[in-house]
Amino acid sequence: MLQRIQPAKKLPALPIAEAAYPAPFAPGLEYSPAARGTWNIVHTGMLLPESHQIYICAAGCLRGVVLTAAEMGDAYRRRFSALELREDDLYRTDHETFLIEGITDILRRLPRLPRAVLVFTACVHHFLGCNLRYVYQTLRERFPSVAFAECVMDPIRQTKSLTPEERERREIYRLLPSDREKNRHLVNLIGSNLALTAKSDIKELAHACGRELLDLTECHSYDDFLRMGEASENLYTNPFTHVAARDLLRRLGQDALFLPQVWRYEEICDALTQLAAFLGGSCPDLRPRIATCELALNALHGQIGAQPIAIDFTFTFLPMSLARLLISHGFHVTEIYADAIAREDEANFRWLQHHAPDILLYPTKHPAMRRKPRAQADGAPPLLALGQKAAYFTGTRYFLPAVEGGGHYGLEAISWLAAAMSRAALLPQDTEQIIRRKGWGGPSCLS
Repeated sequence: MLQRIQPAKKLPALPIAEAAYPAPFAPGLEYSPAARGTWNIVHTGMLLPESHQIYICAAGCLRGVVLTAAEMGDAYRRRFSALELREDDLYRTDHETFLIEGITDILRRLPRLPRAVLVFTACVHHFLGCNLRYVYQTLRERFPSVAFAECVMDPIRQTKSLTPEERERREIYRLLPSDREKNRHLVNLIGSNLALTAKSDIKELAHACGRELLDLTECHSYDDFLRMGEASENLYTNPFTHVAARDLLRRLGQDALFLPQVWRYEEICDALTQLAAFLGGSCPDLRPRIATCELALNALHGQIGAQPIAIDFTFTFLPMSLARLLISHGFHVTEIYADAIAREDEANFRWLQHHAPDILLYPTKHPAMRRKPRAQADGAPPLLALGQKAAYFTGTRYFLPAVEGGGHYGLEAISWLAAAMSRAALLPQDTEQIIRRKGWGGPSCLS
C-alpha cells in the first residue's frame, strides 16, 4: 500500500537526556547529506595492490561507484570496470552466463591479468536466485592465476545481513593463503582505510613489543598483502571488521584484538594495557604522555573557551567518548550527529545524559534534515565542527574534515586533536569545496 510522505513539521533533534539507546531515531526513508568525505567500498577495494574491481548492477546504482573511481584519478580508474544490467535483462538474460562472459570479456581486454579481482554483484542477483557458486567456480577454472573476491553491493539487506563494507573486508582477507607458516614476530592491523601515523600508540607499542606491524594500507604489492597470512594475530579499530576478524580466526587461526577508537584517558590506558598483554609485552608508564595531553587541552581551552562544538560519527566511530573527553575538560559541546550509538560508547552516552543533558542529538539520515537551517544566528560565536557532516549541517567554515580518526589513535590522537582544533578555530575554510571530495585522506583528482 502506498503511503503519502508528509513533510516533517520539525527537525528530529533530541536532547541527549531524552534519547534512547542504541537507536535514538526510528528507521525509515533515508537521506544522504552532501558531505562526501567518508570512504566507500570502491576506496577500500583500491587499497588491495594489483587488483581490479568489477561491478554488475543497474545504471542508477553504478553511478556512485563509477564517479568514485573517476574522481580517484586515471591510475585508479583503470582498475575499475562495470557491467550494466538493463530492464529487459531481468527477463531475457541468463544471468549466470551474463556474469561469466561479461567478466571474462573484461579480463581479456586488460593489458595484463590482475592478481585479484573484486567482483561486486548486487541485490538483483539475490532476488533472481542467481547461482553465484557456479559463476565463481567457472571463473576460477578459466583464470586459475586470478584470486576472486566475492563482494556484494546490496544495501537492501544490510539491516538483516552483512553490510557491503563488512562483506568486502571479509572477502579481501579471505584471499590470504592458509598454508603459510606463522611468524610470531608479525601482527596485522586489518580493516582500516587510513594508515596509522608513525607515532600512533598502537604502532609504538607494537614495535616496543618486538613486533612488525603489517597493514593493507601500507602494502605496495600483492605479495606484501599475502605476507599478512603469516601473522599470528590481528588488531583492528574499525567496527566494520568484526566479521573479517572472526573469519580469519576460524580459517587461519589468527587471534584478534579489537581496539575501539576511544578518547578518554581511562579507556585508552585500558586498551593499551590489553594490547601489551595480547602482544606478550608490558605497557609503559603513560603518565608523562597524559600530562602532555593535559597541557595541550588546557592551552586549547584557553584559546577557544566556550566556543560551541559539534561532533559527528564520521569523525570518530565513538563520538560520545570524544564528547565526554571535551566536556570533562570544560569545552562546550552543543551538538552530536549520530544515527545510532555503538555498544562501546554506551557508558559515555549514559554519562552525557546525566552530565550534559542539553546536548542536541541529531540524525544524519532522516529526510527532514534536508530542511535544517545551515546558517548560524547573527552575532553568534562561530561553531567549531569535528567532522564533515557536522560542518555541512551547521554551515560553519571552522571545522576538521578528518574521517575515522584521521589515522590517529590513543594519547597521540588527543595531542593531534588539540593542535588541529586550535588551527581549525582560527582558519576559516571553504566548506563546500572540501566536503564534496570523496574519501578524505585518499587519492582525488579534484582540487
